Amino acid sequence: MLSKPARWWRAAAAVAAGGLPCLAFPAPALWWFAYVALVPWMLLLRSAPTGRRAALEGWLGGAGFILAVHHWLLPSLHVFLVPLAALLGLLWIPWALLVRELLGGDGAGGRAGAALALVPAAWLLSELARSWQGLGGPWGLLGASQWQVPPVLRLASVGGVWLVSLLVAAVNCAVVLLIVAPAARVPAVAGLTGCAVLTGVVWLWVPRPEVSGGLRVAVVQPGLVADGPDSADRRFAAGERLTRGLAGQHPDLVVWGESSVGADLTARPDLARRLAALSAEVGAPLLVNVDARRPPAETGTAGGAGRTAAAGGTGGSGDPGIYKSAVMVGPQGPTGARYDKMRLVPFGEYIPARALLGWATSVGKAAGEDRVPGDSPVVMDLPGRPDVRLGPLVCFESAFPDMSRHLAREGAGLLIAQSATSSFQHSWAPAQHASLAALRAAESGRPMVHATLTGISAVYGPSGERLGSALPTSASTAALYEVPIARGTTLYVRFGDWPVGAALAVLAVYCAAAGVRSFRAGTPAPEPTAPRARTARG
Repeated sequence: MLSKPARWWRAAAAVAAGGLPCLAFPAPALWWFAYVALVPWMLLLRSAPTGRRAALEGWLGGAGFILAVHHWLLPSLHVFLVPLAALLGLLWIPWALLVRELLGGDGAGGRAGAALALVPAAWLLSELARSWQGLGGPWGLLGASQWQVPPVLRLASVGGVWLVSLLVAAVNCAVVLLIVAPAARVPAVAGLTGCAVLTGVVWLWVPRPEVSGGLRVAVVQPGLVADGPDSADRRFAAGERLTRGLAGQHPDLVVWGESSVGADLTARPDLARRLAALSAEVGAPLLVNVDARRPPAETGTAGGAGRTAAAGGTGGSGDPGIYKSAVMVGPQGPTGARYDKMRLVPFGEYIPARALLGWATSVGKAAGEDRVPGDSPVVMDLPGRPDVRLGPLVCFESAFPDMSRHLAREGAGLLIAQSATSSFQHSWAPAQHASLAALRAAESGRPMVHATLTGISAVYGPSGERLGSALPTSASTAALYEVPIARGTTLYVRFGDWPVGAALAVLAVYCAAAGVRSFRAGTPAPEPTAPRARTARG
């Protein structure tokens, strides 16, 4: 039985230990720390005197993890971030119980081997559950901390960020076994060796994306614009001025960031004409992003038509309201290619269950009006380059590996994420967001452009390697990048989230076996059969 002081210090230690992995993500970006970041938390959990205590410390540690990784949301969500973290922290309880169950002893009798398989699988289960859009999406997945490590990015091309998370969690588990279980050193060393061998085999033998041509892509980052009634017009003018400076540099495509155009181009034909003139002047189409209320006449014809720009395809839902849309503009004006953002940021762009949670607008910068989501992804043709098709995403969507995988399967040769993180300008958010593009590029085998209004803008090659220099949050500039275009299909694009399925299967087998053992232990032994009575005859 723990004393009251011990209960309190263990609770505080759980919150602090759960927050440690945040140091592996940008901006600190201590990628190597991810391989031991879970160890203090796991050591605490394995020493919990009861399962109930382990569940509590798993919950508190999970809440600490969410608070640490997403602390930059405080200016927007204020105190609402605390109950949100408490809710999401519940997802780590199954993992915590497994840590205590499998790592709490001396590791003998096959428990160490089971721990090396089941503990990472349970960690992945918590990541999968919180990756649902309504719970905030897959931001801060453990595997995403490895965005700058080339051999690990190659693993992502095989099993996505999920395989990387499994590997990192397995290494942490093996380190715990080495520390506390002398009898388990052989399986622990075998586990570490297996992770290293897997990474080496993938690095040496999995084919690299085959480069077949290139594209000159310009990223326009206007920089911070002071808030005010004319801020959208001033931001547009800044983007216009920077784009004009690209004349003579012969780009194939110019990309603006999210919300770079603050009015619908149908309602403001003057803006459409200015963009068309810019396109003609620089000799390349512009991919801009419109954040505006769509006129009823336009929404009535949006209806999620095709998926390619050749037919003027869109991804709109057709409902009236405010949309965030990637729009292609050429020398003759909008080409008809448009993609409407499908996955909106909870509280930032819509309030889940607004009738119940609408009060969040009074304590933070939550959305005063829900944006309207699009209903289908879009692959756009690139005017002037029939050999290249574009897969646009908007902001938050670059966190979802399934979206970029779908675009690659549909034929996109270049992935583009238009983003704006000016609300979190001096936090870790811009660096975290930019790093996600490296994962998406490596997973899909397609280069990816991450274009923002205020930084950090970055471009990554088809293996996830950075191309050129990133544009920092202090920059107001336009930069031209030579982007290699790759062909072929990665194993992740072909087979999808198979590590998730494998983890769920391992956990299902464990639960079934535990259920059988529990059933047998609870079934009373059969009564011994009495010998048959014999009757004397004679």
